[in-house]
This record gives sequence, structure tokens and C-alpha cells, in this order.
Amino acid sequence: MFMVSAGLVSVLLDYPGSPVHRAIGDPTVRRVLGGIAMGLTAVALIYSPWGQRSGAHMNPAVTLTFLRLGKINRRDALFFVLAQFAGGALGVLLVAQLLGAAFTKAPVRYVATLPGAQGPAIAFVAELLISALMIFTVLTVSNTTRIARFTGLAAGILVATFISLEAPLSGMSMNPARTFASAAPGAIWEYFWIYASAPVLGMLVGAQLFLITRRSIGCAKLLHPANQRCIHCGYEPAP
Repeated sequence: MFMVSAGLVSVLLDYPGSPVHRAIGDPTVRRVLGGIAMGLTAVALIYSPWGQRSGAHMNPAVTLTFLRLGKINRRDALFFVLAQFAGGALGVLLVAQLLGAAFTKAPVRYVATLPGAQGPAIAFVAELLISALMIFTVLTVSNTTRIARFTGLAAGILVATFISLEAPLSGMSMNPARTFASAAPGAIWEYFWIYASAPVLGMLVGAQLFLITRRSIGCAKLLHPANQRCIHCGYEPAP
């Protein structure tokens, strides 16, 4: 669902034949609007019944970080990661079937994430930093009782901010499965190593920084509603 939204929003804003693209000539304004749309998408998915059920792991870097923290077992982590890669790819293929060349050809080109004009080194550092900030924020908010319910909102705000401000540096992936989803059908593999490594490394660093300030970590769910069972911590709602 996240990749379907990304594809539709990108075609609407960046495809030259789109009336929205013609009406909004400033690429910075279009990028900010795209960031807001994707931030709202992330919030909607995190707070959706599906997101509340699974914990809203849409990113292998998030899942692997919680595996490192001992909050998700290996078998679940494996199948979460497989589902993230498969789901992302299916979303991209669906949009490609629906919109054809408007989505698959430049400038949208499968919404691939690629380094900006400053090169791959800057893209790697930027991906590492935004990933570290994202997981540090998620851990901080979700493990603070009085504001834990706002974890999804905080994550969505960061997604919107990163797309608006950081995307010119790296394309703003922060997610190996998200980049794979675009790279596979488009055969766009040249810089895939950046997006396969920097988000995972960044989130592990962010989690380690969190552990320096806070020793206690709750569940792997981004949102932990009282009416949903949890496969991670074993919570069962009262009958």
C-alpha cells in the first residue's frame, strides 16, 4: 500500500502529462506536497487495523533493529522481511500495470531512489543519518507512556520532512525493501548497495544511541493498542 501510494502520488506530481504537474511548476513545492502525502500514508498505515495488528513494520531496517534489541524472534523477523520485500514489489508492479509508461518511464521511472547531484557518498551519509534519527525518535516516543500513542504521527512527520528536505541528496528511501521494489522491475541496481546498507546501519546506530540514554525498551510494535494481541511480546487482550 505504501508503494502504491508512492507511485500514484509521484505520477500525479511529476509526470509531465499530469494536470497537477502543469499547475504546480515549482519542483520544490511538488516535493513538499509529495512528502506530506507520503507522511499521511505512513500515518494511515500505522494506525490502520493491519498496522495495529502487525506493529506496522514496513521496513526491514526497522525489523532487523528490533531483532537486534531482542524484541522480535528470528522466525518472525525473517517472514516480516520477506513480506516487506514482496509487498513493496507487488505494489510497484500493480502501479506499473495501471499507469504504464507514465510510471515506468522518466521522470517518474518506477519511483526509484537514486543519489542526488552531490553523489553516492553524500547519499550514503544522508540515508544513514535520517535512518538513525527515525529509529531514535520511534523508540523514544513509543517507550514514553504519556506520548506512546503518537508514535505513528511522529514517524509520519519525519517521513514528510525527510522527503521535503533530504530527498535531493538520496531520493529518501530509508528502507531497503522500498528501494528494491523500484529497482527490481526497472533493473535500476547501480546504487542499490547504498539503500541496502545505510538504512540498516543507521537504525542500528540510532538504537544504540537510544540504549545509552534509556535501558528499558518495550514491544517491537510501533503502536500497541489494548484490543490487539501481540506476537512480539505475547500480550493478549482481556476477554
